[in-house]
Amino acid sequence: MTLNRTKALLALADGTVFEGLNFGAEGETIGEVVFNTSMTGYQEILTDPSYKGQIVAMTYSQIGNYGINSEDIESSSPYLEGFIAKEFFDFPSNWRSKDNLGNYLKQHNKVGIHGIDTRALTAHLRDNGVQMGIISTVDLDHESLIEKASNHPGISSLDLVKEVTTQKPYKWTHPLWRLGKQEKNADTPLPPISKVGMKVVVYDFGVKMNILRHLVETGFDVTVIPAQTDPEVALSEADGIVLSNGPGDPQSIPYVVDIAKNLIGRKPVLGICLGHQILGLALGGNTYKLKFGHHGGNHPVMDLLTKKVEITSQNHNYCVDIGSLNDQLELTHKNLYDGTEEGLKHKELPLMTFQHHPEAGPGPNDSGYIFKRFREMIEKQ
Repeated sequence: MTLNRTKALLALADGTVFEGLNFGAEGETIGEVVFNTSMTGYQEILTDPSYKGQIVAMTYSQIGNYGINSEDIESSSPYLEGFIAKEFFDFPSNWRSKDNLGNYLKQHNKVGIHGIDTRALTAHLRDNGVQMGIISTVDLDHESLIEKASNHPGISSLDLVKEVTTQKPYKWTHPLWRLGKQEKNADTPLPPISKVGMKVVVYDFGVKMNILRHLVETGFDVTVIPAQTDPEVALSEADGIVLSNGPGDPQSIPYVVDIAKNLIGRKPVLGICLGHQILGLALGGNTYKLKFGHHGGNHPVMDLLTKKVEITSQNHNYCVDIGSLNDQLELTHKNLYDGTEEGLKHKELPLMTFQHHPEAGPGPNDSGYIFKRFREMIEKQ
């Protein structure tokens, strides 16, 4: 197979334009351009629903070199709007690979661009902040693309959760994937573990499969429900509630904040990423947008309860303003890069929330203990 030599352009709303080559589908796509600092895990990043509405640039230089397989996915398909790489490899070398990245993107109609200076792009976003951008192989006029990007209202005006949430409830029974048990037939998922545990209901705002795998691994009976589900229905079926990760601005989904208000104090609640931000709003706080967000698998976070430093996986553009919350909430985790809050717990009610991703996928497993803490919280109730 030879590389696609079709010309592609990336134009940012501020007038910056990068010229490169297309990989994946041809066409045009628009989204908020962010950068991810993970060195591996592009398949999990592609299929993380939290990236809905965004175009992702990988800072690691070589992308596609270990191909695509059926195990390393976090949802049924890629949800991001576009993909940016310095150097795309269409000849993967990995015994687990079943396809190459270009074909995978093409099958799911996702436009990619490579051959641009991603270091310059990352530095530009770092200094000037994330902004809307457009990748195109069909319109190669700089001014036209800049106008399209600058005229987009931005993702804060959109309800992206409704585009990624499940349409009907379902049970999840698969624990964490283990290499030795799937070597002979890597496409067949592991059977469910035999434990029958406490019932957890997961509000799906764009949930990653690895969150569900960790919950099963911790011994929970897991049911996933749509984002709009009546809280009384969720409460009637659960020993605990999980508010999942997801895309976009938490202030753009007030109906979800209202649901969270009705859950707090009635059953133990765990919030992850967007779920953390939603709980912050439900508890009377405010959220704000970071200049360029946290996206990557190498962010140091201190657990203030143990003083242990964890290397964490992150994917968010918004934060809870700790100063806007009342004194019933305690800061439990702190980002050591910029001092932003990473975890909260209520001093009286069974509630804890985390901005980083304890399930990783991709990333280190330092924060996996959080699921056990959640189970212990439910057991105390």
